[in-house]
Amino acid sequence: MTSHEQDNIRELVRHEYGEAARTVLNRGSSGCCGSGADITAHLNGSSIVTENLYDEAEKSSLPEAAVLASLGCGNPTALAELKPGEVVLDLGSGGGIDVLLSAKRVGNTGFAYGLDMTDEMLALAEQNKKEASIENVRFLKGYIEDIPLPDNSVDVVISNCVINLSADKDKVLSEVFRVLKPGGRFAVSDVVVDGELPDQVRQDMKAFVGCVAGALSAQEYHNKLECAGFINISLEPTRRYTFADLETTSCLCAGVEMSRDQKIELDARIMSAFVRATK
Repeated sequence: MTSHEQDNIRELVRHEYGEAARTVLNRGSSGCCGSGADITAHLNGSSIVTENLYDEAEKSSLPEAAVLASLGCGNPTALAELKPGEVVLDLGSGGGIDVLLSAKRVGNTGFAYGLDMTDEMLALAEQNKKEASIENVRFLKGYIEDIPLPDNSVDVVISNCVINLSADKDKVLSEVFRVLKPGGRFAVSDVVVDGELPDQVRQDMKAFVGCVAGALSAQEYHNKLECAGFINISLEPTRRYTFADLETTSCLCAGVEMSRDQKIELDARIMSAFVRATK
């Protein structure tokens, strides 16, 4: 992928997720895919990707806007086994739900950072932080391919359905390895593919923003983590989707031209997964 193509993907992601933040604030909808379709389905409680990821106790402890802006595919804060006093970094923190939950889990002796490149999401996150009255949190503007934190400064890196959106995943994982302390943990929810996706999907920019086209296969994910220096690598599927589910209620545009048989062949091969590794 050329640097120009990488820039195009980044700008499209920035635009769509900025629109998602505005949609949460305005309780409206926009677009045909990515943020528009996802947030509308999410607000209606009908998105198979984003529904029922957090329990009622977690949601009730946070501002409504933080919950509505949670466009992830898992609950990394629950699965990461965070401990009091740890420093946590959330890549692509959006409206801040996983940062705020992490801050509660690590307590006053710990700290939670959120990193996002989208001004609208950062503004929404700051609003949610203020409303939740949580102090051990800081939101940073930047790219997950160039994390603005020192070497060996973080105990745990989490992320919720964001790394798949990067056009340079090797750089992301290299940066994660750099900022983690020795023995630090990588614990993310992400979209993963069992096998390969058809070229029609891989080449569709809207499907990329919607989490699918940029997804790695399970083996690719393992290999990239290993190349970055990680050990104790594991991948646990948490939800498997039919192509029809993604096409009608979530993040894949109906405009991708594929035959019915091709779509059926993809059923259950696109999944949310929890990916773990150790530095």
